[in-house]
Amino acid sequence: MSRPVAEASLTQRSAQHLAHVSAGLIAVLVGYTSSAAIVFQAAHSAGATPPQIASWLWALGLGMGVTCIGLSLRYRTPVLTAWSTPGAALLATSLTGVPMNEAIGAFLFASALMTAVGISGAFDRLARLVPKALAAAMLAGILLRFGTSAFAALADAPLLVGTMLLAFFAGRRWLPRYAVPLTFAVGLVMAFTSGSVASGEIRWALAAPVFTMPGFSVATLLGVGVPLFVVTLASQNLPGIAVLRANGYTTPASPLVGWTGATGLLLAPFGGFSFNLAAITAAICMSPEADPDPAQRYRASLWAGVFYLLTGLFGAAVASLLAAFPPALILTIAGLALLATIGGSLVAALADETERDAALVTFLVTASGLTLFGIGSAFWGLVFGLVVASVLRRPSP
Repeated sequence: MSRPVAEASLTQRSAQHLAHVSAGLIAVLVGYTSSAAIVFQAAHSAGATPPQIASWLWALGLGMGVTCIGLSLRYRTPVLTAWSTPGAALLATSLTGVPMNEAIGAFLFASALMTAVGISGAFDRLARLVPKALAAAMLAGILLRFGTSAFAALADAPLLVGTMLLAFFAGRRWLPRYAVPLTFAVGLVMAFTSGSVASGEIRWALAAPVFTMPGFSVATLLGVGVPLFVVTLASQNLPGIAVLRANGYTTPASPLVGWTGATGLLLAPFGGFSFNLAAITAAICMSPEADPDPAQRYRASLWAGVFYLLTGLFGAAVASLLAAFPPALILTIAGLALLATIGGSLVAALADETERDAALVTFLVTASGLTLFGIGSAFWGLVFGLVVASVLRRPSP
């Protein structure tokens, strides 16, 4: 191999490596900044002490990191896991007055139910009912608010967001592989130089696990454990597997759900209330920005796992660091990182004319933010879309 060719190959590998690291980091940033506050609220509702709250973050970071790395390596697929954000919101309202040991018992019960659904293979059968067009439409609906928020943030921070937008599209024009990390770097420089990073609020400290002996009561298991299982299954795992399918990955769903459930069984006594497949942050690691080759995008999830492990190790320190960033920076980088995925999902959703109406209904209901019976719009988007598809389906001659 000649020297110029070898140097070009090395440059290409370095660019791809940087894209993997960048996608993994942005996925973790978006996950933590969008819902870490809800986890804090849930822990406070259960009466958690500061060491217990740090233990919750330790357990969540460890569980997400191990499952991201382990499942991505096992299946060579960008499998990204997360805590259940709707589940955390549910806990924030339902754990008030519940003793901590009974809360831990409810976490164990919900994880046991999720493990059973995964091991039995029932989740695979459930996931196969979703057509690809509807899965793509649901993904587009989930991500739409991130795309619009990137531009809406201009009103709050015009200089910061405007500079990031210019950097992103300049990068797309001249350095497409570096567009997202370049934009993120520009945003960080702008935020620090303008003084909009609240660096005085950052507290550096390692987290330590705190074990809580679980307790069980029928009222808490039925009132907290079962709703946590249902909300996580419907609002997190179903959208999570739909994101995989929408991006062309045929990874079996039930083992993924089973392993995340088993992780919850191990880490629930330390505050790991729920582990499940991610949807929004997973889309970042599955986008062309992470790697032009879909077979190599799992490397972005590996890096996300590494960053999850670091966030778990430092616990509350990482939460304070993320809280110090201006919200406009996170909103903008998330929206721009997902831009290609939103466009590709819309194309896939509307390409088949026979499924276009059902896909459009799925997209609109998902994007609406509708919540019924405590279950979010992604689940109802699929339900409405499937109903419309069945009504409009023409019988075979």
